[in-house]
Amino acid sequence: MNIKNAQLLASQSEAIRFEDVVSGQFDSEEAQTTESLKRVLAPLPESPKLHKVLAQAGMGSRLEMEQLIMEGRITVNNEPAHIGQRIQFGDHVKVNGKPIRFRIAPPPARVIAYHKPAGEVVTNDDPQNRPTVFRKLPKLFQGKWQSVGRLDLNTEGLLLFTSSGELANNLMHPRFGLEREYAVRVLGALNQDEKHRLLAGVKLDDGLAQFGSIEDGGGEGSNCWYRVTISEGRNREVRRMFEAVGHAVSRLIRIRYGSMVLPRGLKRGAWVELDAADIKLLTQVVNGLAGRVPADMDTNGSQDGLRRARPPLRNRRPGSVSGSGKAGPSGDKAPTKQPDPMKTALGYIGADSFVRQRQDQGSRRGGGASGSGSRGPGRSR
Repeated sequence: MNIKNAQLLASQSEAIRFEDVVSGQFDSEEAQTTESLKRVLAPLPESPKLHKVLAQAGMGSRLEMEQLIMEGRITVNNEPAHIGQRIQFGDHVKVNGKPIRFRIAPPPARVIAYHKPAGEVVTNDDPQNRPTVFRKLPKLFQGKWQSVGRLDLNTEGLLLFTSSGELANNLMHPRFGLEREYAVRVLGALNQDEKHRLLAGVKLDDGLAQFGSIEDGGGEGSNCWYRVTISEGRNREVRRMFEAVGHAVSRLIRIRYGSMVLPRGLKRGAWVELDAADIKLLTQVVNGLAGRVPADMDTNGSQDGLRRARPPLRNRRPGSVSGSGKAGPSGDKAPTKQPDPMKTALGYIGADSFVRQRQDQGSRRGGGASGSGSRGPGRSR
């Protein structure tokens, strides 16, 4: 076994897999995990000082800018500036009442992975006053958290949040077709015809919907588990698809979003911040998909009348249950799907951040450090 494969296998042990959910290990580990790490976001780099930014903008020397500040001739966001004040991306600065143009790099995107429990809604303001996921997220001093898609009230699992609206939009946009992977428990086993219908496309109230793959997971009695992938995120889509073929969903867990997986050991209601390396990988994945989107596709992700950048439904082979290039009844290969990061050397994102941060905080506690600059998984108090 080479070093790359060894590293991949080691990383996979730190991610929740479909087999863990079916075997019950997913729930047993949740009950056994008692470790609670400090809930701290990583500190951002210090923003530049006002007098330095103005000097760089050609308004004068730093000393001259400090003199104007002391004379009350400079305002930041319509408030008098003060000596030593730092300004951030998006601040409005005026000198003698005139707006000044200057350049400050926007803050780097922040991304957190949240383990959503059932019973929480993904909204900032719920008229029914139900628990919301945003109540448990850390406070951002600049900007706000934006959820990457939604999970309904009774669905649990991986939910991503980011401070970057552009990144959130790219992760959700239908034209990129990022796969979502779910562990689904339904009442009654699917027969072969029902599987083919779900892969070929079932008609819902808001249009056709189809799974990219379906894999049996076993189960007990009438409860049957399936691992499914889907490349869009309409409201309650997975549940409605199974209902369309006559099966009710009794449990639904999202364990992967694109290349991001649910880290093992991240308790329900807890979050972990992705480090710079993982955010870079996540961005590269999106940018790589963007490079393969046809140039004639519009901003709504449509091309020649298609809803998404993928083959038309009529060209998909219903005989391909896994959607991974297996031959259908005609002997032709089904369209190639995105590589499964759980099964290839491409690897995946998220688990390494969690492990590194857990180890880092453990070493800080052992060394007597305060850990004030650390970040890690945590619960709201």
